[in-house]
Amino acid sequence: MGLFTRRSQDNTAVATLDAPDVNPALAALTGDYVIDSAHSSIGFTVRHAMVTNVRGAFADHEGTLYLDGNDPSRSTAAIDVKISSVDTGIADRDGHLRGGDFFDAEVFPLMSFRSTEAATLGGDNYRITGDLTIKDVTRPLSIDLEFNGSATDVYGNERVGFEGATEILRSDWGLTWNAALEAGGVMVSDKVKLTFDISAIKQA
Repeated sequence: MGLFTRRSQDNTAVATLDAPDVNPALAALTGDYVIDSAHSSIGFTVRHAMVTNVRGAFADHEGTLYLDGNDPSRSTAAIDVKISSVDTGIADRDGHLRGGDFFDAEVFPLMSFRSTEAATLGGDNYRITGDLTIKDVTRPLSIDLEFNGSATDVYGNERVGFEGATEILRSDWGLTWNAALEAGGVMVSDKVKLTFDISAIKQA
């Protein structure tokens, strides 16, 4: 990072750090990408009964990326997740999540994310901000991502990888079902951790 001087509203000189340096490996990868859902995962973790964590994932998702390696702020992402593909390893629990108490998958079959801005945090770290829509609620969400590198696979596909995480309050998206515990507290935490492990293939 470098140091430059700007002027405040009262014309006072203010020293400010400029944007972090762009990773040169990423700078060479500008282009359009399709997320390889077979080698990517979108998961979640939520506290259950105040004492343990339940983990799950959405197996069916698709998305596209545009990477601008020279100016990461111009990069974009669009992801759609099929709610019916939720999988926590317990069929009854998955059915409850798909039902009206939670996602109501028959009425709202998709969860979607559309980016609105991207930023370089330094090194291999980036932040993408956008609109997350669950059911009929759209709210802003920021995700911190780490660039895991690029490689050409055995089929000649040029791939890039990112992983990251963020936390949300599910109630912000209208997912409010709960049950009180006899000893105090609730069955399902409002806080949910979302995790992303993305492999994307560059398009010709």
